[in-house]
Amino acid sequence: MYNDLGIFSGRAHTTLAASICDYLERPMGQSEVFEFSNENIFCRILENVREDDVFVVQPMVAPVNTRIVELLIMIDAFKRASAGRITAVIPYFAYGRSDKKDQPRVPITARLIANLLETAGANRVLTMDLHAGQIQGFFNIPVDELTALYIFGRHFEEKKLPDPVVVAPDLGAAKRARNFAQRLNAPLALLEKRRLGNGDKTEVMHIIGDVRGMQAVVIDDEVDTAGTLTEAVDALMKQGVKEVYACATHPILSGPAIERIAASGLKELVVADTAPVEDYKRLDKITVLSIAPLLGEAIARIHTGQSVGALFQ
Repeated sequence: MYNDLGIFSGRAHTTLAASICDYLERPMGQSEVFEFSNENIFCRILENVREDDVFVVQPMVAPVNTRIVELLIMIDAFKRASAGRITAVIPYFAYGRSDKKDQPRVPITARLIANLLETAGANRVLTMDLHAGQIQGFFNIPVDELTALYIFGRHFEEKKLPDPVVVAPDLGAAKRARNFAQRLNAPLALLEKRRLGNGDKTEVMHIIGDVRGMQAVVIDDEVDTAGTLTEAVDALMKQGVKEVYACATHPILSGPAIERIAASGLKELVVADTAPVEDYKRLDKITVLSIAPLLGEAIARIHTGQSVGALFQ
C-alpha cells in the first residue's frame, strides 16, 4: 500500500486542482514549475513523495504543446523522487482527433502522446470524455475515463424542458447522444455534416429525425472554434425548433468561438471546467459546471482500491 495521497498541479488549470483538493479536504502538494528565458521548463517537487500515491492534474490546454511537455517533466520528477504510483489526471486529452490514419502519410498523434506518458513514468491515467474511445487502447497502463453526461443530465432534468430532442452534431457523437437521450427520456436526431478539408469548416447536409417545434439539445465532446456548433444551430433553427441548447465537456473555445456563440441563436451552452474558461469568455449564455467533485471522488476511489465504474451505476 502507498504511504499517502498527494495531489499536485501543473500550470494548466490550478483552479480545478485546488477545487479537487477542497473536495477531498487535503492540501495541494507543493512544487514549482516555471520556464527559463529560453523556454526550457524547470520542475522541482518541494516535499517528500517517496512511496506516495501521486496524482498530477494537468489538462492539455493552450499552449497545448507546452502543457504536454510540462506534464511529462513533472511525471519524470516524481518518478526520480521515488513516488510509489503516479497518475496523470488529464481532464482534457489533446490530439484526440488524431486517433487513426484517415489520410495517407499522417501520424497517429494520440498514440504518440500515450507512449510519451508511459515513457515518462506514468502508472495510470485519469481522463474525461475522450474524443475517440479507442484512445484508451493506445495505453499499456490502466486508463479511467469519466464522463460529464450525468452532470449535464441533472442540469437539463432540472430545466424540465417540455419537448426536448437530443441532437448529435455528427456520426461520431451519435453514441454519446443516444446515451444522453436515454437519460432525458427524449428522442434522438442526427445531423449529417461534411468536413471541408483539414480545417475547421464544416457543412451540414441533412437532419435525420423530427425536430420541428421542439427544444433541441446538441451534445458533443468539445467546443473548439464553435464552427460545428453554430452550423448545427443554424440548421436546426431553419427546421423550426423552438430553442437550441448545447452541452460539451471540453470548453476549448479557441479562435472565433466566443464571437460565433454570441452571434448565434443558441439559448444556452453548458460546459464542464475541464479547461479554464477565462472571464472574457463567460458569456451570459455559457454555463460552466464543476467536475471537481467527480474527479475528487474518482481519485479517492483509485487511492483506496475501489471501483471507479461504480460512480456511474
